[in-house]
Amino acid sequence: MDDDSDFGGARGGAEASASDPGGPGSGAAPDRPGLPGFLAGLGVERNAAVGAVVGLLAAALIYAVRVFELLGPAPADAGGPGLFLALAFVLAVGTALLVTVALTGLAAYREVQEL
Repeated sequence: MDDDSDFGGARGGAEASASDPGGPGSGAAPDRPGLPGFLAGLGVERNAAVGAVVGLLAAALIYAVRVFELLGPAPADAGGPGLFLALAFVLAVGTALLVTVALTGLAAYREVQEL
């Protein structure tokens, strides 16, 4: 028995999509802007810049509090400034990502509300 008989004689794969005028292999360009337009519409580039600034400011503030002992001396086993510089970098990146995602989610929510 032929395997194609289960599907009405139609062949799957590239042959089926080539005969379909709007199929994946047809080469027809969609009438939508694509991913770059989607990201621009949500303002991801601006949101990433805002997130980076907020992350750097938060990390600089926390690092300054620790290194300059603004809240009192640190415990003896707390680690040196190099360790806290690495932790400040992680804090900056994490905060930047969190702010970027939050702002982009807010922009997406506003776009959905306009529909």
